[in-house]
This record gives sequence, C-alpha cells and structure tokens, in this order.
Amino acid sequence: MRYALITGLVLGLALSLGGCAGGERKSGREETIMSTESERIGERSLRPLAMQPLPLGSIRPAGWLKGQLRLQADGLSGHLDQFWPDIKDSAWFGGDADAWERAPYWLDGVVPLAFLLNDADLKARVMEYMDAILKAQDESGRISPGEDTGRYDLWGVFLVLKPLIQYHEATGDKRVPEAVERCLRWVEGHIDARPLFNWGKYRWFESLIAIYWMYEQTGEDWLLDLAVKLHAQGFNWIDFFRRWPLKQPTPKGKWTYMGHVVNNAMAVKAPALWWRLSAEDRDRAMVKEMIRLQDQYHGQVTGMFTGDECFAGLNPSQGTELCAVMEYLYSLEILLSVTGEAEFGDRLEKIAFNALPATFSPDMWSHQYDQQVNQVECSIKEDRLWTTNGPDSNIYGLEPNFGCCTANLSQGWPKFAAHLWMRSADDGLAAAAYAPCVIRTAVAGVPVEIEVETDYPFRENISIHVRVEEPVRFPLHLRIPGWAFEATLTQGDELQGNLAAGTFFRLDRQWSGETRLTLRFPMRVRSSRRFHNAIGLERGPLVYALKLGEEWKRVNADMPLRELPHGDWEVYATTPWNYALDLSEETLDRDVEFFEHTVGNMPFSPDGAPVSARVKGVLLESWKLVNGSAGELPMSPVSADGPIKVLTLIPYGCTNIRVAEFPTLR
Repeated sequence: MRYALITGLVLGLALSLGGCAGGERKSGREETIMSTESERIGERSLRPLAMQPLPLGSIRPAGWLKGQLRLQADGLSGHLDQFWPDIKDSAWFGGDADAWERAPYWLDGVVPLAFLLNDADLKARVMEYMDAILKAQDESGRISPGEDTGRYDLWGVFLVLKPLIQYHEATGDKRVPEAVERCLRWVEGHIDARPLFNWGKYRWFESLIAIYWMYEQTGEDWLLDLAVKLHAQGFNWIDFFRRWPLKQPTPKGKWTYMGHVVNNAMAVKAPALWWRLSAEDRDRAMVKEMIRLQDQYHGQVTGMFTGDECFAGLNPSQGTELCAVMEYLYSLEILLSVTGEAEFGDRLEKIAFNALPATFSPDMWSHQYDQQVNQVECSIKEDRLWTTNGPDSNIYGLEPNFGCCTANLSQGWPKFAAHLWMRSADDGLAAAAYAPCVIRTAVAGVPVEIEVETDYPFRENISIHVRVEEPVRFPLHLRIPGWAFEATLTQGDELQGNLAAGTFFRLDRQWSGETRLTLRFPMRVRSSRRFHNAIGLERGPLVYALKLGEEWKRVNADMPLRELPHGDWEVYATTPWNYALDLSEETLDRDVEFFEHTVGNMPFSPDGAPVSARVKGVLLESWKLVNGSAGELPMSPVSADGPIKVLTLIPYGCTNIRVAEFPTLR
C-alpha cells in the first residue's frame, strides 16, 4: 500500500472528514474512512500543478530585461568564481574553501543566468563546475564535499539539487536524474540515524523541489515516503503560523531560526508544497495567512517584510536582508506554479521591480546586506536599529556583514525571467508576469513562438505576438494585475474590455500565422497608510520614493578583495530628505504628476529612471538623522510652517538612498 509512513496523516484527514460530515462519529466508520482516504491520496499521488514552468532556455529575455541580466553577468554574479575564495576555491569544485551553501547558492542563480543569456563563457564555466560536482558524488550517493562526520547540515545538499535540476533542463545531461535519485536515497538513510537540525530542519521543504521532480519522472513511492519523513523531522511552519507569536519586533540581539527573515521568506511556499502531498486544503490556505501576518506586523510598502536578521516590525528604517528578497521571489514563483492564483504574480512583480534592484548598485558590482525603505544614508555605524546585524550591513560592497548574500545575490533576475510564462493545466500558455521576452515552445506538437514587446513596468502597454507554424488551438491565460482596473485587450481591430482585475483572462482560440495582441493596464496613482500613519505611493507595480542627491565614498580599500570594481562604498545624501508630503488621498490624481523618460541601458538607476513624479512637500526640521538612519517617523498628520517645495519622486528600484514612506501634512 502506498505511503506506509503517512498513517498518522491519513488518520488526521479521516478524523477531520468525519467531523465535517456532521453529527456523531460512528465507531465503525474510522477504518472505512481511513481506507477510502488512503485510496484517494494513492490515486492522486501529488496534486497537479496549476501551471508548469517551462524548461530553462524556453524563455529568452529581451529589451530592458536582457540588459539587466547582462549587467548582472558583467558584475559580481559573473565574476565571483574568478576572485572570491568561497566560490573560486570552493570544496564543491575540488578546492579547500567553503563546503556548504555558498557555491550551491551561486550556482542556483548563475546556471539560469548563463543559459538565459546564452553566454558561451559563463556556460562553459558552469558546465565545468557541474561536472566537478557530479563526478565527486561517492558510491553511497552522498553529493556534498568533505567527510561524513554526522554534523553536516543537510541544507547544503537540499540547495545544490536545485541548480542541478536547472542544469539538466538546459542541457539534458543524462547524469543528473541518476545523481539526484542516488543523493535522495542517501538522504533517506542518513536522516534515520542523524535527524535534521539547524538550517536543514527549518528549510526541509526546499528538498521537496527535488523530491517531487524525481517522483514525477519515476512514480516511485519511496520518494513520497521520504517527503513525509522530512516533514516529520522538520519545523512545522503550518502549525507555527496557526498560533504565530512573532507579532512584535525582535528584541535587539535575540536571534532565532523561527523569526529569521530568510527562513520566513522561504517558508511561505512550504504549505503549498506540502499540500501537493497532504491534499488538505487548509494547508494550502495557510499560505495567505502567513503572508497576511507578515504584512500586518512587519510589512513594508515594497511588498517585503523587515528582518535584520529577524523580524523587525513596521518601522521603515529597519532593514530587510537581500537573501530574503531573493527567496521571497522564488517562493512566489513556486506559489504561482502550484496554485495558479494571480495575486501571487502581483506580489512577485512588486518585489522584483522594487526591492530587488534597490539592493544593488546600478552596475551590480556591489550590494547591500540590508536595505531600508527609508534609507537616507548608507554608512558604517555602530548601534544602528538592526536586531542583530553588524555596522556595515547597509553599505554597498562585496560582502557587507556576511557573505551568504554575496553567494545568493544571483538568483533574483534569472529566475524571474525563467518564470515569466508557464504551461497551463489545460495545455495552454500562461503569462505569470510581464517583461520583454521571447518564448519558444510547442503546443500539441506545433512549434509556437510568443514575443513580448514592452517597457512595462515603466509603461502601460504590452504587445504580444503569437506565431505558430501551422494552425493550432490552445488557450492563453493573461494575468490581469489586481490594480489594473479597466484593463483592455486589443486583437487586431477588436477591442475587448471587462478584463477582471486580479484574475487570469482566458483567451481560447485557434491561432494561425502571426497574431498581435495588445494589453493595456491603466496605471493610476494609489496610496496606502503605513507605520505611524505615513503614506506610501504606488503606480502600477512600482513604488515611488524621494530622489536624493548622492555622494559615494569608497571605504575598506585596504581590505583584501576590495580592489575596484568590487569595492565597498558608503552613500551620503547631498540634498534634504526629511519632508512631509502636501497631498490629499482624495485628490491624488491631481496632487501627483507623472512624467515619462527614455528607457535606457541602466533603467534601475537614479539618473536613468524611465518615469518620475512631482509632488509638493514641506521640510520637517524635527525629523532628524539618528546614527546613520532616519529617526523615528513622526505620526501623521504633522504640522510644519516652512515653504512648500516641489519634490521629485522616482521608482523605488531606481534609488540607492531614498524615503518611500512619508509623513503627511495636517
């Protein structure tokens, strides 16, 4: 019988079903219900995905997105293996440096980066590193370097399987499925005597990516039994959030795994992944409750939540770790695939177009450990507001505070590009997120090319060209953002409205030759009330922030590895930042005026911002700099007697220093 190890799970399902049926539970029913439920789960195996990601290489970035990936490949991502010891001399590649998470982290982003760009040099290096990992796997199936002392945290193993799978998708390397299967066999035996601990315990669900991938190829039940064993040994995020206690900022110096920002960014996908096996709808429903709680008590206008290292409350002067941004993006991509719910695409775009680019220098040669929504100075300062992070956490540099983010900074843009379109459950294609790209795949054996031409998120229009080699019928599912009221779709000369915001619009037709579609998402300015009744301003998927004058000062020049271009930098404001906005939420369309500019080679930069806004504000002399950060945000509305100034706002992702949650005038 399938799932010998899930008796307890099945019994729980049976009991809950008995309770839902109403009335008394008869003594003879439990065994029948359990048997029926076992058969139901056995028949279904894994719940199917709502949308299946396309194999790596099916989507090619174009336009500004290709330029952004090129910047990344020409910056830190494409060069860490040439000078940074934790990658260059990694034990995963036969060296004597880090043998745990850093090389797998780097590969998890650089594998898709290399193949999305079709960069010959980067692909050659990636293939060399993957070959070294595959050849080093021992007879037992263990794939991690070093001796098996029993104190090797399995997080590194769970992590390396993800780039291996992507590599297989891109190259078809036949060694990979066998290597993944042998590694999972080794994990199955290993955890019997040496249960999960530390990071592996809190990130156990990341192993489900590889386990499910393997199961969908082989159908072997031991893989799902392994998933149940890992679930039993891992931290139960679902139960934890049902009684969630972390509603206050973490006291300074109190570090915990369960409050760790990166663990929580990863964990939002855990209930959906587990639901594929448990078949309990309440597991899947917990995803939205987790996100709601994180937003309510620690959320920021960018769609992220604070954590410098652990949950830090709603204050926009607190920080959010770069790794959390990367992992939240990936979690949302998984949630879109599992559930097919449009709201996860909205959140994905919001973070990708705001928090992701803002945590890098525009040339992507330096990054922060922590970014702040109200970030008015990036400097080395003791005793900042951080819960546990160090004094250099918000400077732009090679490895500020801790090198995990240096290793993990690469996956954001490439995985976003690779998940723009997916295959829908009805054998169609779905636009999960929007950016310029070209998709090449096949439907019903017919080659299909879809070209997306757009300057979105900086513009409202998206042109979609569908090209087929012979007539074929299939549906397109076009995500309509939740903010895009009165969205329209034009097919030739036919204009179609009534595209419901916050849904996927299904366009089912026979395609022949080339068809051009044009989506228009009207972008109206919106506001939200934040910490201390401050206001955040958004338009389309973009958050807007005050543009500040900048002075970059090089620091740590005498430290190893800090030669240019991968140096460390402080950034200071050369213009005032402490303004209260003079606007009314009832008249935002009149109070905020927008202007379009050229979309250039570096759109996510202060000088290259493709759109800007003008608002009015008054300087607040009482709101001051405190130890390198914006001081306590005044409670709005505030009183101020100074002259009215015209202020320039630009997209949050285009800023290096900024204010994005503003006091408002009385």
